[in-house]
Order: sequence, then C-alpha cells, then structure tokens
Amino acid sequence: MFGCLYDWRLRKSREEAVIRKRTKPPPIGLAVVGAGYWGPNLVRTALATPGFRLKWLCDLNLERARTVLGEQTTAQPTSAFDTVLDDREVAAVAIATPAATHFELVSAALSAGKHVLVEKPLTASTAEAAKLVALAHEAQLVLMCDHTYCYTPAVRRVREIIRGGGIGEIQFIDSVRINLGLIQPDVDVLWDLAPHDLSVLDFVLPDHVVPVAVSAQTADPIKAGRACLGYLSVWMSSGALAHLHVNWLSPTKIRTTVFGGSKQTIVWDDMNPAARLALHDRGVDRLPAGSLGTEERRQALISYRIGDIRVPALPEREALLSVMAEFADSITAQRRPLTDGTSGLRVLALLEAATQSAGRNGARVLLRTGDDK
Repeated sequence: MFGCLYDWRLRKSREEAVIRKRTKPPPIGLAVVGAGYWGPNLVRTALATPGFRLKWLCDLNLERARTVLGEQTTAQPTSAFDTVLDDREVAAVAIATPAATHFELVSAALSAGKHVLVEKPLTASTAEAAKLVALAHEAQLVLMCDHTYCYTPAVRRVREIIRGGGIGEIQFIDSVRINLGLIQPDVDVLWDLAPHDLSVLDFVLPDHVVPVAVSAQTADPIKAGRACLGYLSVWMSSGALAHLHVNWLSPTKIRTTVFGGSKQTIVWDDMNPAARLALHDRGVDRLPAGSLGTEERRQALISYRIGDIRVPALPEREALLSVMAEFADSITAQRRPLTDGTSGLRVLALLEAATQSAGRNGARVLLRTGDDK
C-alpha cells in the first residue's frame, strides 16, 4: 500500500515538473552592444542568467568582440548594429558604449521593438532622456538603467530600512567616492562618479523626499582639461541635506555613505566586506520643551544618544547578476524595472544642475520637482 502511494506521489511530482518546464517562458534573445570596459561584464553575467540567451556581441572592433566571446559560447560577434536590430530572435539589447552614443543606439533599438538596458548615464542630456522615456512608454517596452549599486545587497537593505521607517526622518546624507583614476576621455568626474551616488539616493529615499536644489564646485588641479574632483550638495524637500565628494586623484580608495536619521544612522562602507552596513543607535536629540525652563535653555540644551552598533548579515551576490535578473523579469512580467528610464532621467536632471552650478562658481540651482518616483 505504502509502495503504491510512494509511486503515485513520484509520478505526480514528475508530471508537475514537466508542466512547470512546459509553462516556463523560453529564454529571451539578448544582444550586448559594446565590448570595451563594461561590455565583457554584461556578456559574462548574461551567460549566467537563465532568463537570457546571448545571441550577439556588437562592437565596431570586430576582433575585440571575438576576443571577449572566446570559444565558450554560441553567441556571435558582429560590427554591424543593424544586424542586431534585424534579428527577430533578439528581443532585448544591453548597451555599454560611451554616453554620447546612447541616444542614437537606444532610440534605434526601441524603434526596432527591442527592450533596452543601458549603462549610466542614460544619455548626455535630459532632453534626450525624456524622448527615450516617452518612446519606450509609447512602444510598451522596458527601458532600464544599469544603476549597478542599487542592486547590491547592502543598498537593497538600506532601501528597506529607510523606507520602512527604521532610522526615522532623514536628516543628512554624507557620501565619499574617491580613488586614483580612471580619468575619462569624454566626461568629468561629476558625470563619471556622481551618478552612482545620485542613483542610490533616488533608489533608497522615500518618495516624498525629493531633491529641490543643487550646488556644485569642481576643480582640475592637474590640467586634465576636465574636472577631476568635485563637491556636490543636494537640498531635499524634507529639509535634509546630502553632500557628495567625488575625486579621481586620491591615492586611497574610499566608498562610504552615511545616512543620518532621527532614530538611527546607517553607515555603508562598500570597501569593508566584513561589515558593509552598520546601524548606529547614536545621535543628537532635542529635549522636550516641557522639561525645560527659559527660552535660552530650550535653545541650548540637547541630549546625546549613545547606543549600540548593529551589523546586519547580508547575502553575497554580485550586483550585476541581480541587474540582469531584474531586466529579464521586468520583460517577462511586463512591468517597470526598479531603475527604469524615469529614474535615469531624474539622475540626469541632477547632473545637469550640478554642471550649471559648477559653471557659476557653486551658485545654488533650483530643480523642478514635478517628476514622480
């Protein structure tokens, strides 16, 4: 009797497995465009993502594309972007080319009916980015920005804690992203490094906390022809202030962001694998008005909160694998990705305002706040 029951359950399990296999959507045909600095990483993670089947690697340097692909994949190299666009089995394109080429390549891919993942920044201007967002919306296609840091386990946890009210009201954000090089040939340090931190702010902050003004100061002490270090301040609608320091000239590599709240403070140290996140129950509190006497005492007296430091456990997963998984799932589920084209547009608006401010010796530039997150 028990043997029959076991056989029945085994057959049922096998039948269910066959049904799941039959109903599972086939892998999405993908082409990667650009075999330079970042393209090989997209190729590697695309090959490791079950939701994609890599078909093409497109680069103007055909030999470079061949070298990146090697002999361990059935994907083909090509130097003709039209070959990618004409392939009906290619439903998605991942673009890793210089920012100045993004608008032309992304718009062509969307017009050809392809979903698009594009490296930061989305384009070279907000005007171009707005056109791409509108084109993707009209064609009902996924337009996703590869804001890689937003997909790290640490930043995903920061978003969860902040949006869940774990640190209270945001009071300040202080970010440092400095290291030696690489000095880019086509953009300054603000456009190279600041998009990482600005995209993280856009990702983790609550929807009601939005940037309202920007001030930036930059310098080119080595006469490279473009700014090599910059200081960027962003005022938030809640009254919080974010300060970002980006630098190509530092001999030490630092990637640290502090999120200060009314209840707790988060310290994200990306260079510390043993404790990438630390939650500090430390801060400054104003004493309740009822417990004070004169107006002078009410203005002067504060209390310091010295509590515990907690280091939450985080899973280990490469961020770019999560980017690829999100891109595939958003296509399959026909939904907006976590870092869609509109988020890329918001980051661009901050970069343009920062450039405008830096050109006016750090003058404060007001932002339009009509865009919803």
